[in-house]
Amino acid sequence: MLYIYQKKQGMNELQTLSILIELAVAILGLLIWFHKKKVYGGYIFLTFILYMVYDLAKLWSLAIPELILRILFAIASISIMIAVWRLYKAD
Repeated sequence: MLYIYQKKQGMNELQTLSILIELAVAILGLLIWFHKKKVYGGYIFLTFILYMVYDLAKLWSLAIPELILRILFAIASISIMIAVWRLYKAD
């Protein structure tokens, strides 16, 4: 039983680290958007904020319906696709 608890605790620590990285990427997206005046930074920001919401909902077992979480994840995927497309098309 102790092994299962330790394994779950390790997963929570890993997910928390992942959420902090997502926050850092979201902040970088804001900096790109406002300081570099690149619109794709806004899409990066949106993507990683939505990833954070999704991960926090799972980590904290928030009462957000699964359908809403799936929609948020889909929006995040579309957002990062737009950001990457804009990067590809950039001069």
